[in-house]
Amino acid sequence: GYVLPKALVTVRLDDVFDMSEVERSWEADYDLVAHGPGALLHGLLDTVVDGHFDTIQRLDDAIEALEDVLFEDGDLGGEFLRSGYGLRKDLVRLRRVVLPMREVVNGLLRHRQSGSGVLDAEYDDLYDHVLRAAEWTESLRDMVTSLFETNLSLQDARLNIVMRKLAWWAAIIAVPTAVTGWFGQNIPYPGFSEPWGLMQSVLLIVFLS
Repeated sequence: GYVLPKALVTVRLDDVFDMSEVERSWEADYDLVAHGPGALLHGLLDTVVDGHFDTIQRLDDAIEALEDVLFEDGDLGGEFLRSGYGLRKDLVRLRRVVLPMREVVNGLLRHRQSGSGVLDAEYDDLYDHVLRAAEWTESLRDMVTSLFETNLSLQDARLNIVMRKLAWWAAIIAVPTAVTGWFGQNIPYPGFSEPWGLMQSVLLIVFLS
């Protein structure tokens, strides 16, 4: 866009960005718009930043939904990973838009001319909003990273539980294997060829197991 002494010119490559929202913000605060192109630019940037907040909020809700799924019992499967990687890609694209906005607004603050105190205060508030959006985006990126790390930790914990259970069953099965192997030798033993010898081996298996 171009900020002229008496006008604001915006250039859009497509119709994705709806200027009607900007026009409504201008109409809603006509007293501020009366301060000239600087106020028009503020209304434009404020609408853009509000759109950033809407997108960040949706991503935040999606991450919280994944966190709830993460601690459910059972195998999460590939859907969880696909959703997580999709969120991370969305956050990367969002950061490319949100983070440069700090420099844009900061440059406007550095080069602004002394004028309306009301307009200066509005730009200060806008810069605060931009900083909040950037910090929120960074925190969401950390949350997604933590989500993947927690998922790996939970998978390791579940694997350890499975391995312990297998080890327990292996120890239990080793007892009857040893007893029946001993009694199965081709040599006489107490109870050999006697019914009470069978009962003796069964009692040993139950007791030792």
